[in-house]
Amino acid sequence: MNTDLNELVDYLSGNSSLTPAESRRVVREVVAFFSETPETFVLRRHLELKQSGLKNAAIYTLIQGELTARCFSAPSLSTRQIRRVIYG
Repeated sequence: MNTDLNELVDYLSGNSSLTPAESRRVVREVVAFFSETPETFVLRRHLELKQSGLKNAAIYTLIQGELTARCFSAPSLSTRQIRRVIYG
């Protein structure tokens, strides 16, 4: 873990009830969350939404909106582009 992240771990464990080990795990999970690529996000969300019973048309619309709110630089994707990420 780099120095900045170690400082964050120290800060969290010093200013919360988290132990250093718990703080380190939380920081790693947050970094992994924000490291997700747009393609990985689309595939993960499609699977989650499909399993919740939604149809693809609704899923594509939801994913389009969610992409704009995510903390990664993602281009606007059309419904066709979202389908191509999912199905190749």
